[in-house]
Amino acid sequence: MKKTAMLMALSVSAVALNTGSAAADYTLDILHINDLHSRIEPINRFDSTCSADDEAEGKCFGGVARVKAKIDERRAALTDEGGNVLVLDAGDQFQGSLFYTTYKGEAAVEFMNGIGFDAMAVGNHEFDDGPEALKTFIEAAEFPVISGNTLAGASSPLADMIDGYIIKEVGGEKIGIVSVLATDTDETSSPGPTILLIEETGYLEGAVAELEAEGVNKIILLSHVGLPRDKEIAAAVDGIDVIVGGHSHTLLSNTDENAADTYPVMVQNPSGQDVPIVQAYAYSKYLGELRVVFDDEGNVVSAEGEPHLLDASVTPDEAFAARVAELGGPIEELKARPVGETTDAIEGSREVCRAMECAMGNLVADAMLDRVRDQGIQIAIQNGGGLRASIDSGEITMGEVLTVLPFQNTLATFQLSGADIIAALENGVGQIEEGAGRFPQVAGLSYVFDVSAEPGSRISDVMVIDADGNATPLDEGATYGVVSNNFMRKGGDGYAMFASNAMNAYDFGPGLEQVVADYLAENAPYSPYTDGRIMAAADMGEAMEGDAEEAPAEEMAAEETEVVPPETALAAETLSSEGPVIETEEAPAEEMAAEEAEVVPPETALAAETLSSEGPMIETEEAPAEEMAAEEMAAEEDATEEVAVVPPPTALSAETLSSEGPMVEAEQETYVIQSGDTLWELAREFYGDAEMWPKLADANPELVAEGLEIGTEIVVPAP
Repeated sequence: MKKTAMLMALSVSAVALNTGSAAADYTLDILHINDLHSRIEPINRFDSTCSADDEAEGKCFGGVARVKAKIDERRAALTDEGGNVLVLDAGDQFQGSLFYTTYKGEAAVEFMNGIGFDAMAVGNHEFDDGPEALKTFIEAAEFPVISGNTLAGASSPLADMIDGYIIKEVGGEKIGIVSVLATDTDETSSPGPTILLIEETGYLEGAVAELEAEGVNKIILLSHVGLPRDKEIAAAVDGIDVIVGGHSHTLLSNTDENAADTYPVMVQNPSGQDVPIVQAYAYSKYLGELRVVFDDEGNVVSAEGEPHLLDASVTPDEAFAARVAELGGPIEELKARPVGETTDAIEGSREVCRAMECAMGNLVADAMLDRVRDQGIQIAIQNGGGLRASIDSGEITMGEVLTVLPFQNTLATFQLSGADIIAALENGVGQIEEGAGRFPQVAGLSYVFDVSAEPGSRISDVMVIDADGNATPLDEGATYGVVSNNFMRKGGDGYAMFASNAMNAYDFGPGLEQVVADYLAENAPYSPYTDGRIMAAADMGEAMEGDAEEAPAEEMAAEETEVVPPETALAAETLSSEGPVIETEEAPAEEMAAEEAEVVPPETALAAETLSSEGPMIETEEAPAEEMAAEEMAAEEDATEEVAVVPPPTALSAETLSSEGPMVEAEQETYVIQSGDTLWELAREFYGDAEMWPKLADANPELVAEGLEIGTEIVVPAP
């Protein structure tokens, strides 16, 4: 049993338990990163890909070549001093740039192997392409990838592949490294039905006991749960000496005025021992360095350090930089293609877009609604967590758009009751204190939230805004046309009502990044803005107190939230050159048959070929013109009439749109493998059950399940 001791602050950069170090004290230096999110190339001050000009001017940060250079420098210096060094990654290497879109985890694991990590935690985004993609990553990794509360079933591709902890001998001492993952990963990513995430503290109590039974008295928690949860774990579980975390993208520092807290943060455990917690922001911008001194019983004597900013003063590793350039060659042309320009920076930081109305949220939601408003869609809802970067002023490239929207999400249209829309908004603001990604950015809608109220009772003053800027109170009994992204429509980020209660759902529209790129092109130069469509109750109260004659909230919404995107007259050629088609998920045959959907693109004089990248549009029951006019004139009739998702008529046949990916009909017998496909996901799409993938494997014995070859035609047996 470790001795209980109280940590006392000696300075802003050091925490110590006593005034001296005994001869038996053991010093461990931890170099750590987290949430790199495929920022293989250097980033700018907005955390998106840095331009060559900015790099030449010394305005860039990070990138894997700088990470390599700094780790090599610090590891060599510490080792030369006789130090004991660990290099750790707290998860989320996956997702965030064109490097991930193009190479998935292959590029990340190549560079990590080259750096020489000692361990990595599984992050939630490691599941973005399902367990198969993580399996491929782990098989290539020359370091352990761990997560103790992530349990893979016997039928999972990850069965027996993820250990909960490791024991590593460093400088003659046993160091236990244990890991846990956020338990809401099934909402924020795609782990699939064979992955179970159990509560963290219960697992950790057992794991600590096992490690101590094996003679380990120095235990590091390498976590991916976020700083708030790290603090709760430190306060609840004895035996954890240090926590190296990720997930919340938190900058801790003793010198940066923008830091969320000190480095390290100290939290007292149940025995009264202080536990140092560190995190190093995200996106390859910092390398954390923590020095921990233990006494001979394994108690922490001191913990001090500071993250290193990887700015232009850090010279990138030459070999890594050359390899990055080599891998970047095939995607450089796409990244550099201009799609529009903006008169000012478009704010898309997580600190803003997960807590309030933000300019990037308005851009994306406006673009979504603009794309499908003529189908009877009235409201757009986009999760703030799906917005991954800001964009600086001036020219906007496709690479920047893809950095903001890296997930290959597609537009999803459906109908939903007013009551379910309110429930969705309540879900969206229900975890605002935690900076959760579910915060709802909207278009065609305005609302007020009260963060001081209990979750589930925070939303008020919900107004529906039409194309002319007219506002009417949302009717809980009416049905509305909604557009979101396919991740949310399937219940992601807690939007379960989108999965269970949506009517006439169609999840396979054009890629969200393409929709935004098209909208920027149509509205160039774009001027970012916020207009008060989302208001905090406290801000609303202050505004009303400041002007006694201000109109009631309902009138304010009608007068101040006009969202009218400009008209456009884009030529056919503009729509046919928007970059590569990002294949979308196919609907299971039985779902397509049940919906009795007719594929009908909008009326147009363009040739069929020019629309091949726009994705199929879905038509449900078409409303007569008289009903549409009546709905616009009388709000009370809206409550009794369903909103039909109706594209205009067209003479194009469904066959002319086949380049968006094969149509899944009940009769379908073959399918051509696309980039990113796995048997696991194909079984989920064709049969509604990912565990039926052996049916596909048995029907196609020549396939290698671990690496499907793009372009291969496979047989799809009937369910």
